[in-house]
Amino acid sequence: MDKTESFAVIGIGQFGSALCETLVEAGQEVLAIDSNEEVINDLAGSVMRAVIADAQDEEALKDLSIGTFDHVYVSIGKDIEASIMATLIAKDLGAKDVICRAENRNHARVLQRVGADLVVRPEHDLAKRLIFAKLNPSLIDYVHISDDTTIAEVTVVNPRFFNKTLSELDFRNRYQVNVIAIVTKDDQANTLPAGEDRVEKGDRITVLGKTENIQHLNEIIGEG
Repeated sequence: MDKTESFAVIGIGQFGSALCETLVEAGQEVLAIDSNEEVINDLAGSVMRAVIADAQDEEALKDLSIGTFDHVYVSIGKDIEASIMATLIAKDLGAKDVICRAENRNHARVLQRVGADLVVRPEHDLAKRLIFAKLNPSLIDYVHISDDTTIAEVTVVNPRFFNKTLSELDFRNRYQVNVIAIVTKDDQANTLPAGEDRVEKGDRITVLGKTENIQHLNEIIGEG
C-alpha cells in the first residue's frame, strides 16, 4: 500500500492475528489489544504496539486514543457482550471506521444497530464464496457487494456474442446487468465501455448486477 494508515485491532484470536499479520506486511501502523498477556507478548515484536487491556473498559480504550485511529477492527470471538461493548465504546470515543466480526446473524444485527460501519462473518462469507465458486466454475473472478449484488468477470465463449456491440447485445435490458469493463485477449482494458464498443471471442467482460442475473448470463455467455 502506498498510504500508511493507523489500525487498532481489538481481540487477537485467529482472525485478529491474521488481520495484524496482513496489515504489518502491508506496512501499516497497528495497535493490537487483548486481555490475554501471552497473546500480546507474542505480537509485541511485530506490530507497532501491543497492549494488554479489557475491551469493555472505556477508560483503557480512551487512554489508547481509540477514537483517533483511521480504522478500528473489533475481532473479538465468542464473547458477544465484549464485542458489542467494544464497538459501542469505540464509536462513542469518535472512531470513524469500525469494522466488526460477528459470530452469527443476530450478533451482526446488533453490531450494526450500535454503530458498526461494517460487519463481517468470516466463516459464513468464506462458505458462501466456496459454494458460489463451485456452482459457477466458469466465472473468472467475482466480488459480492451485498447479499444479492455481485461484480463478476466472465469470458465470452458463446458465438452469439462475437463481434457484437454492447448496444446490439443490450446486456442491461436482456440480462439485467451493467457492463463496466471489457478486457481483450491481449489484456487491453476498456473501462466504462460505450455502446459502440464491440465484444469479441475470448474477451473478458466485467458485469455488475444481481447475483442470480449474473449466474444466468454466465450460463449463456459461457456456452461453447
